[in-house]
Amino acid sequence: MSDLATHVAGVRAGALRRAAPALLGYAAVRTLGLITLALWSAERGKSWYTLLTARWDSLWYTGVAGGGYGYEIRLPNGDVHSNLAFFPLLPWLERLLAAVSPLSYADAGFAVSLFASLAAAWGIFAVADHVYGREAGVAAALLWAVLPVGIVQSMAYSESLFTALAAWALYAVLTGRWVTAGALALLAGLTRPVGLAVVAAVWTAALASFVGDRSATAADGARDTVHSPAVAGHATARRLLGMTLAPLGAAGYVLWVGHRTGNGPFGYLDVQAGWRNGFDGGYAFARFVADKFTSFPSALAGIALIAGVAAVIRLYVVGVRQRQPLALLVYSGVVTALALCASSYFGSKPRLLLPAFPLLLPLASALARTRAARAALIVGAVAVASAVYGAFWLNGSGPP
Repeated sequence: MSDLATHVAGVRAGALRRAAPALLGYAAVRTLGLITLALWSAERGKSWYTLLTARWDSLWYTGVAGGGYGYEIRLPNGDVHSNLAFFPLLPWLERLLAAVSPLSYADAGFAVSLFASLAAAWGIFAVADHVYGREAGVAAALLWAVLPVGIVQSMAYSESLFTALAAWALYAVLTGRWVTAGALALLAGLTRPVGLAVVAAVWTAALASFVGDRSATAADGARDTVHSPAVAGHATARRLLGMTLAPLGAAGYVLWVGHRTGNGPFGYLDVQAGWRNGFDGGYAFARFVADKFTSFPSALAGIALIAGVAAVIRLYVVGVRQRQPLALLVYSGVVTALALCASSYFGSKPRLLLPAFPLLLPLASALARTRAARAALIVGAVAVASAVYGAFWLNGSGPP
């Protein structure tokens, strides 16, 4: 093995050792969630594995993996549910894994989500570690695991895959690896529509970096400091390449859908309209919450929804006050806005917020400053509550 390969292997081993507590803790929480789901489902005569791999969106993904695009369902009310609404990276991975193994498409989707969820936890740790330190990194990974809708991380859905790509793209931005950031943003854009949030983060951070470089150059020039134009030019080229790569995934798929449907660049919006989904600035969601106050029992749910939205906004504001890196603020801001301002599937909003992990960083920082025994007790209690809620949630009428 060459010296360079040995060095790279050593760096990776060191990074894995540093992240080990976060990954082991994450795996323990998710194992608890799966065991609880299995026991709860067995009591109700249901298959926990079917709930994770062969219901709701997972069926659409395996359908794309097996039969490609073009399938649609026409509902009695005239709505058209087309599988073009589902971005292609997860089905591609399901098809690839099924082709090289005895796994079915559903099995492959489950496997992808398991590995991707661990990669996401590692990426979340890496981002938090970089910004707040190792203890906060461990806390951030655990907090993401114990979210009430954390069970989705183990489903054959695209949330875990997307979060993994987004987290590592953001880490690449924070560490100045612009080409890597652009490539990961490209893949995130092929995973979910909210891939636009990763693109926005890469572009905003890159533009801010350009401005910072120009200011630094002007200041150094005033001090007659000697610079290397070649080094500066190479850094600029890599930043521009990363910016060029970042939007290609999302833009490519959206334009392909527009071409396939014959509706031009906005054809994907027409597909989403067939699902009664769109972006209305939160008007429909506000009406949904307001309707909860028509009776006393449902008013409690309305109060809980308002409290939840207020908590999300509060966490974002705290992140701004703590001066989180610009890329994290842009990313979590776009993810949150798209989730809260979508005009349909109100019960899925907690799931849509799942990739907005930078919102957890203020909590992770606070938890990292708590005594170890108390922090473990808090995380353990919330993990049990999350496991029970996840089992109850998936055994409901759905979809999540």
